[in-house]
Order: sequence, then C-alpha cells, then structure tokens
Amino acid sequence: MARVLAPSTLEGIARARALYPRAQSALLPALHLAQDQIGYLSPEAMADVADALGLTLPEVTSVASYYTMFFTEPVGRHKIRVCTNLSCYLNGAEDVLHYLCARLRVRPGETTSDGRVLVEAVECLGACEEAPVLLADADRHPRVTTAAVDELLGRLS
Repeated sequence: MARVLAPSTLEGIARARALYPRAQSALLPALHLAQDQIGYLSPEAMADVADALGLTLPEVTSVASYYTMFFTEPVGRHKIRVCTNLSCYLNGAEDVLHYLCARLRVRPGETTSDGRVLVEAVECLGACEEAPVLLADADRHPRVTTAAVDELLGRLS
C-alpha cells in the first residue's frame, strides 16, 4: 500500500512520538496531523499512522472511530460546530443552528454539496460563559448571532 501522508506529516508524527514514553500516547496528535493533511482519516492514512507509530491498524482505527473529532469519511473543508448544550440553547444556539443550516441548505451532520462546509450540532464546547458559541475549524466564536454567521460564511473560502 502506498503512503498517503506527506513527509512533513510523518515528521510531525515522529516529533509527537518522541514526546512520550509509549507510542499510544502520541496517537491522538498523530491522528490530528493526518486529518489536517487529508481532511479525514482514510484507511490508507490510518495505516500510515500505524506504521509511523509502530502500532497495529486495529489500535489506530478503534481510536479514530471512537472520537467524534475524527472523520473516517470525507467531510467539508471547513467544520462548523454549534454548541447545543443548555447554556447555549437558552441563549439562542437553536436559532443560530437553524439559520446556519438554512443558509447552507444542509441539516446538522451534513456537508454542503460543494464539499466546502460541514455543520455539526455538538453537546458542549466548554465556553458556557460566552453562550451561544460555535467553533469554525479551530476558531471559537463567542456570543454568536445570525449576523455573525453571515460574516463568518463570507470569510470561509
């Protein structure tokens, strides 16, 4: 099987591995690096991670399939996660989520037809004091409104 991970990604995985006494401890950072490169964790990418860390493929796939932050199927280039926990819900997260989905013509959990954006409703983003909150890729957006959604979508390429 040919490698799909770039040398720079494999070097990043090697650096992560060097930080820990056990290879399993570097698995989450390694999966993030692989997903950052490809956009999701293909079987080939997971095989590369397993090889790079000296782990078995079942060890890698079981971790990748357990965490909701990892995707084993192609998804949008951008991931927008809207917190729907109680604090966010009481402060308008449901309106924000509905507006976002209507603008993009998707339902929560779906990717836009052009493959640009995945929208997810998530249980908690750990920022109740800034409710409602959404996470666009790695950027947290506090006290988000529908106007802020319009601005955010305009900035996403």
